[in-house]
Amino acid sequence: MAHRNTIFAQLLGHVSRHDFETLARKHHRGQKLRQASRWDQFVAMSLAHLSGRQSLRDIVSNQKAQSRRLYHTGSRGIARSTLARLNQKQSAHLYQDLFYHLYTRCQSLSPKHPFRFKHKLYSLDASMIHLSLKIFPWAKFNRVKAAVKLHVGLDHDGFLPAFVEITQSKFSDLEGSEEFHFPPHSIVVFDRGYHNYSSYQKLTDRRVFFVTRLRKNAIFQTLEHYPVTQGQGVLSDQKITWNGTYSIKLKTSSLRLVVYNDQESGKIFQFLTNHFDLDAKMIADIYKQRWQIELFFKWLKQHLQIRSFLGTTLNAVETQIWIALCVHLVLAYVKYLAHSIFSLHQILGLMQINLFIKRNLLELLHNQLPQTIPKMQCQQCSLF
Repeated sequence: MAHRNTIFAQLLGHVSRHDFETLARKHHRGQKLRQASRWDQFVAMSLAHLSGRQSLRDIVSNQKAQSRRLYHTGSRGIARSTLARLNQKQSAHLYQDLFYHLYTRCQSLSPKHPFRFKHKLYSLDASMIHLSLKIFPWAKFNRVKAAVKLHVGLDHDGFLPAFVEITQSKFSDLEGSEEFHFPPHSIVVFDRGYHNYSSYQKLTDRRVFFVTRLRKNAIFQTLEHYPVTQGQGVLSDQKITWNGTYSIKLKTSSLRLVVYNDQESGKIFQFLTNHFDLDAKMIADIYKQRWQIELFFKWLKQHLQIRSFLGTTLNAVETQIWIALCVHLVLAYVKYLAHSIFSLHQILGLMQINLFIKRNLLELLHNQLPQTIPKMQCQQCSLF
């Protein structure tokens, strides 16, 4: 009978130890680590996200209970004080770089977006992660609240987070996304919170297309009307230029305004874009896809541990968030690798109840029972 590792060990096996250790050496601070390694930290925090552990003591107790099954993860376990110290002091940038390594690998397997055009499609948005003002005074948002802000550019090829930035809560959505460099000819969808004449022009100059909604108080002049197809909900399609004093000084390029009547809700929307070649109805359909990033934030907050934090410094908070994003990419990767029909929510549920079961991971994602189950393994399975 072939040897099988635990589901948890197989999941972590999709994170290259060579790449991880290279990044760990790059981002190491202070003296050499003796009691535990950065990999031990990653294993412990990944376990917290996958199994729903909400405290350092809970994580360490769970590792001790499964100490024999941790061997093949390459971790020897970690003490509570050591894990707390690593989260507080060792740079979270390690996991930021690891995140982008995992994203690059996921791209090769992820399915393409549902539209016929070949451009890359991204949704851009930000979400508050609320904290306790008493425990996290450095994250003060207002008189009674504290928070950090998570800025994400979501790749619609597989709905993967492609660009991520963590900032203080007082940063505007636009400020947090300034470091996102979308590839030329890609299409970026965002809401009216990103309205800025200068940013529109920067995207146009970089040959990046965008789709957003027109602000109600926008001042513009119609330059040309385009014909529209009846029965698709498109009320008008026109070429416009900004007519405000500030926008005239910037010498901004002409844009396209599509007025669309959504037949389901009966609401009328005004979509603004710098893409003049796509069908007007497709512009409206592209903006509807922006809802996927709202679903991503909802999934991340509900199913991974970014509501209760295990450290009180900014570095500890960033570490926990970046590892949560890495876990998300590992789950997405095995989903694509197995061609599983399960959603990420269903896959995470399977992981939570099977983490330390010795079973083939791909069989589990296909909902297939192993052909033979050894008697001893059956006895172990009954314990979980």
